[in-house]
Amino acid sequence: MANSKVKVAVGMSGGVDSSIAAYLLSESGYEVKGIFMKNWEEDDSDECSSKEDFEDARRVCKHLGIELNLVNFSDKYWTSVFETFINELKKGFTPNPDVFCNKEIKFKQYYDYAMSLDFDLIATGHYARKENISDPELHIPKDIIKDQTYFLYMMKEDVLRNTLFPLEQLNKDEVKRIAKDLNLNLNDKKESMGICFIGKRKFSSFIDKYIEPKKGNIIEYNTNKNIGCHFGLTKYTVGQRKGINIGGVKGSSDSPWYVIDKDIKKNELYVSQDQSPLIYSGQIELSDLNLINKEIGKNNIKVRFRHGGKLRDCDFNIVDNKYILTLKERERAIAPGQAAVLYQDTHCLGGGIIKSKCLNEN
Repeated sequence: MANSKVKVAVGMSGGVDSSIAAYLLSESGYEVKGIFMKNWEEDDSDECSSKEDFEDARRVCKHLGIELNLVNFSDKYWTSVFETFINELKKGFTPNPDVFCNKEIKFKQYYDYAMSLDFDLIATGHYARKENISDPELHIPKDIIKDQTYFLYMMKEDVLRNTLFPLEQLNKDEVKRIAKDLNLNLNDKKESMGICFIGKRKFSSFIDKYIEPKKGNIIEYNTNKNIGCHFGLTKYTVGQRKGINIGGVKGSSDSPWYVIDKDIKKNELYVSQDQSPLIYSGQIELSDLNLINKEIGKNNIKVRFRHGGKLRDCDFNIVDNKYILTLKERERAIAPGQAAVLYQDTHCLGGGIIKSKCLNEN
């Protein structure tokens, strides 16, 4: 089928990446239409930039000569992404809302919406690469620094088959250069970093609106001594260094303190100036496993525990209906709720959510 007869819905965010994705597809002859996803309802105090982003998306689409439509997924986002995020925080976990958003909104609600309008394909500005059209695989793109496959591991194979990643063979600098040559006036726009619904606000202040902060004890991990007071466990993540607000503890050095663990039932935060309890290798149980392709090899598997994190050697097996990851290298600050994403070379296999570290650690 010639490109001119292929209808592609491009998810437009108002940023440089999705804008250049739309441009490249249009230049390749596809019939391109832009879709702006409204995922969060603003109020008077909201500092989320969706209004500004929509205006940028509309301006770019007009410049490129393509149609832009707005679709409101805010209700679905609230129930499928935000409420899940809050519930995971309440359990003391470390959830990643970007993973939930890609799974539930961009590659489910948005995908279904586009298919219902008889689009042949969808496209996004993600830095990711697809190989094998008939049996598609998700791969690390050319720009390994911007690689976003970590956030996409929940994709389904049939959705991937109908998805294009126009930036897969470009570096970020090349994308910016194209935008500059097109006079899109986006190169000075700051990239969206962090959690979209929080925007410019302080995380802890925002979360306090949805999870009542409960005062509790800060415990020194090695001695079990009470050394301070926290004002809500949701404000802390395992491995965190800044913002613990511990100072002048008798008998301690001037070295920084680190969050080692959280006990939700006791409402206690465990900290230490010794990072060694944060370093782990051994077995990890995963839940909510998603393998993009039906069959994967068992050799040379690596795992990544955070976006931009190093790939660590591991084994992956299903034991007594449990998904067990055996980490062969040491990793810092592994916490329940984090995504563990599996790779073979550049191939992103899928992954799961960390349920727990097993007792027989090394």
